[in-house]
Amino acid sequence: MTTTALDDVSTDDDRASGAGTIGSGRGFALLLVITGALGIFAAWIITLDKFELLKNKKFTPACSFNPIVSCTNVMKSEQAEVFGFPNPMAGLVGFGVVIAIGMALLAGARFRRWYWIGLNIGTGLAAVFCMWLMSQSLYSINSLCLWCTLTWCVTILMFWYTTAHNLKHGIIPAPEGLRGAVVEFHWVVPVVWYGVIAVLILTNWWSFWSTLI
Repeated sequence: MTTTALDDVSTDDDRASGAGTIGSGRGFALLLVITGALGIFAAWIITLDKFELLKNKKFTPACSFNPIVSCTNVMKSEQAEVFGFPNPMAGLVGFGVVIAIGMALLAGARFRRWYWIGLNIGTGLAAVFCMWLMSQSLYSINSLCLWCTLTWCVTILMFWYTTAHNLKHGIIPAPEGLRGAVVEFHWVVPVVWYGVIAVLILTNWWSFWSTLI
């Protein structure tokens, strides 16, 4: 990907207007809508399965394939209810907000700097929470939920490209060299991030994966 690819996510003509507001390119708006939709879909599926599991202890979610790829083990863990209710219920709200912001941007909305910073903080906290859940899944629960993995992936994308948008337009102050690097090589961070997650999953359960080869 080149600079042109990031221009699809955050166009040059979206600098702050006289009113101090900043919009976004169509690509970035679509990214928020698509990642938000995927996230809310995954959260909805997990929520439905969680309710079924509460009603029937013998219920097995469709995404439970073996001892490792087992949504059942994850849903029954303490980490699945960090806030006192099923985690995906928070996702239903959070991803819904992201979709609403993306749709507003597609309609031509422009927001003030504090709004963009708020979106960055929100997606950043979500990414941190997802990475904590990932560590718990790998090293404490010892099981992997595919729908949870999808939410990790979309949250990483929405956080990073919100950060890239804010860096490019000076919403987050940064040296010109860093801004240029983000614009030119915006794809590097998510690719490396996904790569690290894949390596951790492979190495943590390599003895199991090797039996499937």
